[in-house]
Amino acid sequence: MTEPSGGSEQRPRRPVVVPAIALVALTALGVTALLGGLDEAPDAPEPLGQGAVLDQGMYSTKFVESRVKVEKGELSFDADKRFVELVFDVTNKTDETARVGMPPEQPERAFALTSFAGSLLKISPAFPKESGPFTFALIKGDESQQLQPDVPTQVVVRYRLKEGERPPDKITIDVGSFEEGTDFLSAEPRWQMVSEEVGDKFVPEIKARVTLPVRQEAGA
Repeated sequence: MTEPSGGSEQRPRRPVVVPAIALVALTALGVTALLGGLDEAPDAPEPLGQGAVLDQGMYSTKFVESRVKVEKGELSFDADKRFVELVFDVTNKTDETARVGMPPEQPERAFALTSFAGSLLKISPAFPKESGPFTFALIKGDESQQLQPDVPTQVVVRYRLKEGERPPDKITIDVGSFEEGTDFLSAEPRWQMVSEEVGDKFVPEIKARVTLPVRQEAGA
């Protein structure tokens, strides 16, 4: 067999050096591709903590605290009641009375809600159904379910603890927001939760993720 022109001797190949920055760029592009492209990577919700104020469209909300509250038994033989409470200062920014409402059992059920507590899309860790939630606004010391326009109001969302149950160290809340839209039937303007259509469902968007330490008083 005749050897190819130039002989059979092979010169050793020189290794190709790829700059580290190029490897980082390629890795980043790969991760972005997995997330669906440069323009489709989901935005992480805004992280907030105790004392933060959030513009929710319909409401301006301050996340005051999370605490353990003890209610003493009325009689000597009545057991004390312990609650984990989430405390908010809420201002209804609309021209009409709004409701305190209830947190949704599942986030995807919240897109049609306009109550304040309806925007508390997910509360972690989750409490059992028998623990609550119980919600109310405090107006001059009385409990109410109403939020009057432009009146800062303290709102409490509470869960009852079982006897001997240890409260969590912190609570994280996924919070939605609202925008003005048009009623489908009447064409009148109305508020609606900011949501994204996913398949045959409307899933509320998470505006912020708020983490609150749970404050425990002595004896709680």
